[in-house]
Amino acid sequence: MSQNTLKVNELHDDADFDENATEAESFDEKALVEEEASESDLAEEELLSQGVTQRVLDATQLYLGEIGYSPLLTAEEEVYFARRALRGDVPSRRRMIESNLRLVVKIARRYSNRGLALLDLIEEGNLGLIRAVEKFDPERGFRFSTYATWWIRQTIERAIMNQTRTIRLPIHIVKELNVYLRTARELSHKLDHEPSAEEIAEQLDKPVDDVSRMLRLNERITSVDTPLGGDSEKALLDILADEKDNGPEDTTQDDDMKQSIVKWLFELNAKQREVLARRFGLLGYEAATLEDVGREIGLTRERVRQIQVEGLRRLREILQMQGLSIEALFRE
Repeated sequence: MSQNTLKVNELHDDADFDENATEAESFDEKALVEEEASESDLAEEELLSQGVTQRVLDATQLYLGEIGYSPLLTAEEEVYFARRALRGDVPSRRRMIESNLRLVVKIARRYSNRGLALLDLIEEGNLGLIRAVEKFDPERGFRFSTYATWWIRQTIERAIMNQTRTIRLPIHIVKELNVYLRTARELSHKLDHEPSAEEIAEQLDKPVDDVSRMLRLNERITSVDTPLGGDSEKALLDILADEKDNGPEDTTQDDDMKQSIVKWLFELNAKQREVLARRFGLLGYEAATLEDVGREIGLTRERVRQIQVEGLRRLREILQMQGLSIEALFRE
């Protein structure tokens, strides 16, 4: 097998499994079997609609071809090899794994277009399969494929959560989100359109606000440091416009207005020019009250107000000749 094919015969000791989520606490065989039956046709239809059956990478094709030679186990063989695997028999353990690799592929395909390549999804699912082989107890009476499906899904969903999101979500949130997304896919096939939050909420008997909030968590978040790709060394941050900053045209217009204000103010007498500049924060002054202006230039508040009125009246006349209004002086 080439270097690109997946290693499934060795357990990865550093794999991130939820050891606290035991099958006694989390595994519901009946619910899983019912869900498998309801999703079977839907999954096949999705594969066709999403183009998953088109030509894939050579490494993936090679792997899929190789696992096709692994024979499936009968119910009796499954019990036999599972018992031996529990006692530490390595060949039996390997046989259980290799005979169920196609189950992993079937499940992994349902998570296509979720941010990970199919080959990566399969590899993560294989880790779940390995753990299922280690923990499966044939004496409990259900088929291994039903039990393994739970572990395969958990590892794939955990990988999607950890590897594709800029902001990681807790595993219980991911599981709840998957319920909403699965329902949305089912409704889209029934209704022939993308279902609204209200339609999903009605189907699940959940509050609309809860559904809307969960669906917003599925929106893709992109880091501003994400490379643009290609030969460019720029990141997304380099091309994002600063919405708080004026563009070149606005900056040029503001510079022209400042120059005009200076010219217009100098058409007033010295006292009017100083009062208006100090009062409205022009010509480098900080805006001040009538009392403060009067204190700074040695006049009463009332006299400052009168000079302000006279100055504004004269400025209005000047601006009207330019086709402008007095507000043009004091805009930010």
